[in-house]
Amino acid sequence: MALAALVPIIALPGALTWLLCLGILAALLTADLLLAASPQKVALQRVIPQGVRLGEPCTATLRLANESPRVLRGEVKDGWQPSAGAANALQKVSIRPRERAALAVALTPTRRGDLFTHHVTVRSYGPLGMAARQRTIPAPGVLRVLPPFHSKRHLPSKLRKLRELDGRAAVQIRGAGTEFDSLRDYVRGDDVRSIDWRATARRRDVVVRTWRPERDRRVVIVLDTSRTSASRIGDETALDTGIEASLLLAVLAERGGDRVGLLAYDRRVRAKVSSTGKGNMLNAMVQALAPLEPELIELNTADIAGAVRTVTAHRSLLVLVTSLDAGAAEEGLIPLATSLARQHVVVVASVRDPAMDDARLDRTSTTAAYRAAAAEHALNRRAAITAVLQQAGVEVVDAPPQELPPALADTYIRLKAAGRL
Repeated sequence: MALAALVPIIALPGALTWLLCLGILAALLTADLLLAASPQKVALQRVIPQGVRLGEPCTATLRLANESPRVLRGEVKDGWQPSAGAANALQKVSIRPRERAALAVALTPTRRGDLFTHHVTVRSYGPLGMAARQRTIPAPGVLRVLPPFHSKRHLPSKLRKLRELDGRAAVQIRGAGTEFDSLRDYVRGDDVRSIDWRATARRRDVVVRTWRPERDRRVVIVLDTSRTSASRIGDETALDTGIEASLLLAVLAERGGDRVGLLAYDRRVRAKVSSTGKGNMLNAMVQALAPLEPELIELNTADIAGAVRTVTAHRSLLVLVTSLDAGAAEEGLIPLATSLARQHVVVVASVRDPAMDDARLDRTSTTAAYRAAAAEHALNRRAAITAVLQQAGVEVVDAPPQELPPALADTYIRLKAAGRL
């Protein structure tokens, strides 16, 4: 159409011809614009999944209603933030008057947490496709991206170990304890307070009760969300690895019959989940942990003991998922863990950067040698902190990202097998 308007200019060049052609083009553009469906008369509705695991694809739906008397020909762009991974945020549409259409927007999130979209832009073209009317419609939406929980693959093998543990008689350590185990005949040296007089009357022989330590106890996980959790190890932060380890341990302990509580803490409680309530513990945890981000502040170790007391006042397995790096650990973690170990069974779980182990062995150049010396120094201080904690009776799990969740789960099973919980 625009090329046809240029024919008079070529045939009869001149000022009047130019003005005539410009007038024709302006008239065509105006007519095309007036004949375009009004984006003001487009109604829309969002349908967003309640949650999706990090890295898994999902689909968000935009439902459009053309309430104008003209055909809506144009483009619709959904304004998701880049980390939502919208593959087809911009789509062409053609909706007849008074009809509806649904647009499926494919999302593959690349970041955990709450991902937002605030608006939808509708561009409506006229029948000639020369002019368009555009409107940005406020349409807020949020997609919660849950932790991926890759360590779930270790759960079946750990549960098998736990079931084997429950079936072994050696685990049922008879003696001092609070959980009833069995009855047996009295032998010289038994505590007379253990005599079961009703069973004795029935059998006409002296019978005593045997006990075993409780195995269904409280497990409290304290997840450090302070500045040290922001350090990146590989493709994820230390906080992401801590979340993976916490999820595996929490699910394993709950399946093992223990009561589980979780605190995400830096200077205040960022998230709190407990298995004492009815419902799905795993779902509650992933929903609470999904929006967590590292806070660039120091961990307030002085108030952690008080935060733990809000969960339980009894002897528990207390797991501190934090950093063993020198400085923060020496000033806060060692005094804290030593103090808590007087009442609880304390485990410190920390992720170690495998790049430090690699750097320690590389001495191929002067720069590499200096890096190796720095890595050696950092690892030696880390080992010294671990030794101090172990001398205070604290269990330490220090492993690379992929190995930390199963290693922490194995420590829990070992402590339970030893009757220390």
